[in-house]
Amino acid sequence: MQTVIGLMSGTSMDGVDAAVLVTDGEGIASAGATLFRPYQPAERAVLRRALADARTMADRTVRPGALSEAEAVVTDAHAEAVERLRVLHGGAVDLVGFHGQTVLHAPERRLTVQIGDGAALARRLGLPVVFDFRAADVASGGQGAPFAPLYHRALVRQAGVAGNVVVANIGGVGNITRIGADGRICSGDTGPGNALIDDLVFEATGTSMDAEGRIGAAGTVDRSILAGMMNQPWFNLPMPKSLDRDAFGRDPVRDLRLEDAVATLTAFTAETLAKGVAIAGGAETIIVSGGGAHNPTMLDMLAAATGADVRRAADLGWDGDFVEAQAFAYLAARSVAGLPLSLPETTGVPYPMPGGVLATPSPLAA
Repeated sequence: MQTVIGLMSGTSMDGVDAAVLVTDGEGIASAGATLFRPYQPAERAVLRRALADARTMADRTVRPGALSEAEAVVTDAHAEAVERLRVLHGGAVDLVGFHGQTVLHAPERRLTVQIGDGAALARRLGLPVVFDFRAADVASGGQGAPFAPLYHRALVRQAGVAGNVVVANIGGVGNITRIGADGRICSGDTGPGNALIDDLVFEATGTSMDAEGRIGAAGTVDRSILAGMMNQPWFNLPMPKSLDRDAFGRDPVRDLRLEDAVATLTAFTAETLAKGVAIAGGAETIIVSGGGAHNPTMLDMLAAATGADVRRAADLGWDGDFVEAQAFAYLAARSVAGLPLSLPETTGVPYPMPGGVLATPSPLAA
């Protein structure tokens, strides 16, 4: 077993999640301390500029426009998160799993870009760092996402949840892992998560999210607009599938008052998740992690759309805000052990796919 710090900065771009996990990349011995390091407004502004500049990228190694500055911001923020978490943890750490910040995800072009300098992070921390988790998958024809299903399966097995179970992560993008009663696994992105809502609320109010779903709860869903938004061929594609944070826009709700627009976008997330669950084979139980788990309006809509027993990850004793960070600790351990990080049934790769790049600190840094 190794003590690993996993790091995740999702497409919502709110900050860095860091979590300690003791694992051998197959079983989970224990989950430890966690920490959230928020991005400051100036840092988030740089990341938003980098997202815009990344749209025309054809070479994942270049850093045009704001991307170079953003990569430094991401690396420094993650280093600070690890340094603070090591103090909280108070014990030895063997390895770091560093996802980085996704700025472009275009698997149809065999291209995915997560910025963050893994080698620089390893030197600063004096620890080995696994990074660039998705590149091998996408280069081999996989979707490169979602990438937490193997960890989700380990969590569900550990919790002993029976029947057909879906773990739904609602971050910037929504994605699901279905673990069937027969043990089969199926996963894929489902559509927008919180990104459209967050962007609209930020633009209208200057705050980063619809806290506790209050704005959406005060509005009315425009069913006609929602039906039009759902009428897109992508939602009917089989799993596995993935998409970019900005694959869907909020133009359809631009003329609605804020509360109704947020309610409609919240319903859009819930309905696309429900569609994804149905395509994956259905579920009696849905366990929700990520920022969406804190949005009761969204959870109620998801329960109504699926008829399933919708639970928050916290209801099972999981730290739902840090499942994705723990997943990249788990995947880092798998990477150094030479185990697959993705499967044909999780991302569409042709065979179980190892991945990740290992950066080791220089002797002086150690």
